[in-house]
Amino acid sequence: MATKIRAEVSIKNKYRIDKHRHYELKHFCLQYPMWKKAYSDFDDVSIPLSTIERVSTSNLPGDPTAKRALMKAYYSERINLLEKVAMEADRYLGGYILKAVTENLSYTYLKTKLDIPCGKDMYYDRYRRFFWLLSEARA
Repeated sequence: MATKIRAEVSIKNKYRIDKHRHYELKHFCLQYPMWKKAYSDFDDVSIPLSTIERVSTSNLPGDPTAKRALMKAYYSERINLLEKVAMEADRYLGGYILKAVTENLSYTYLKTKLDIPCGKDMYYDRYRRFFWLLSEARA
């Protein structure tokens, strides 16, 4: 996936964050579908733990049940963080924002396919607010 280089947000913008911090958070958000899948995989005890471990678990207890519980908590924390911040950014547009940042969707796609109920300026204001809030939450 190539990263599109966009102009930096104006210094005067109230939700301005550093360009590289924005890219870091954007790539953090793009892991959301993987987290959702991993979280659901940990529910299925018939799947061996070694096939679904996506992060190092060598420092976790040897008990497979405890490892599953800790990994579920790890993914749950990240999933809930993105969902909470999206709703905090805007109560009505939170679902659209979450979908856009986790699936790398443009406003044009949201408007034409999902009929987002706002204009471009309002959407991008809330989009920037989302990343500003996420930056604060992950500080």
